[in-house]
Amino acid sequence: MDTLRAIALMVASMALLAASDAFLKLASQTAPVGQVMVMLSLGCSALLVAIALFRRVPLRLTDAFAPKVMLRNVFEMIGALGMIVGLSKIPLSLMAAIMQTAPLVVTLGAAVFLREPVGWRRWLAIGVGLVGMLMVIRPGGAAFTGWEIFPVVGVTGLAARDLVTRLLPPQIPSLSVSAYGFAAIFPVGLAVLLITGAPLSGAAPTFAYMAGAVAVTAAGYLAVTMAMRMAPVSAVAPFRYTRLVFTAGLGMAIFGERPDGWTWAGAALILAAGLYSFVREHRLARLQTAVLRP
Repeated sequence: MDTLRAIALMVASMALLAASDAFLKLASQTAPVGQVMVMLSLGCSALLVAIALFRRVPLRLTDAFAPKVMLRNVFEMIGALGMIVGLSKIPLSLMAAIMQTAPLVVTLGAAVFLREPVGWRRWLAIGVGLVGMLMVIRPGGAAFTGWEIFPVVGVTGLAARDLVTRLLPPQIPSLSVSAYGFAAIFPVGLAVLLITGAPLSGAAPTFAYMAGAVAVTAAGYLAVTMAMRMAPVSAVAPFRYTRLVFTAGLGMAIFGERPDGWTWAGAALILAAGLYSFVREHRLARLQTAVLRP
């Protein structure tokens, strides 16, 4: 019963995070990207700090300025900039497909930088996923605008952030690390505002969309945390890929998007490669546990 509840929570969290993407895209149509980043940073940081205070989770400045936390925040900045610019410029369906390559990029980074063992099957899965991403983006094609590069940079930044997260000292609470990460987005958004010189938006829809984005982002984050603690990772993690369905669906329902055959085919390759890589990792972990067990 707990496993079924955890799966339901994971699916719900992916729906909430897909809604966050839609809210951010709507907000970027009424306000400059820099303002969206600043408002997201302030809103999510304040909410996470409030949750930390309520749960009596320590928020220490020494933790915030720890070298690995600061490195994580740098990658958080890069990831947020790429993702939010991408959301503002390209269809949600393309964003959804590109974002699903993140687990594969994490596996690639773990093999290259952390020297984690990756067999030929997972290397093949990574290659297939990257081919799928190229099918979605189609650089040099008639539909290619150049803005597609930003979500690729964003996914790379977020994957690097996740790799650094593995190296953080265990005594630093996850909630405080997340709060520091959202706070780090603020100076990037401010810099984008100053560089572009875009006028601020005081329109009511902007604040409504951003309030929605902050609320569903926080709810999605909490739902993911609850799901991962309620049941084994192997049971719930594959359902992260339902975000592709939700995000693409919202893109079609709200923005009238109609993905073409290349986009669907590329997304299918990415999905298959990601699921295979996860299943393979799980099997290897079980074999290693069986070998080590007396």
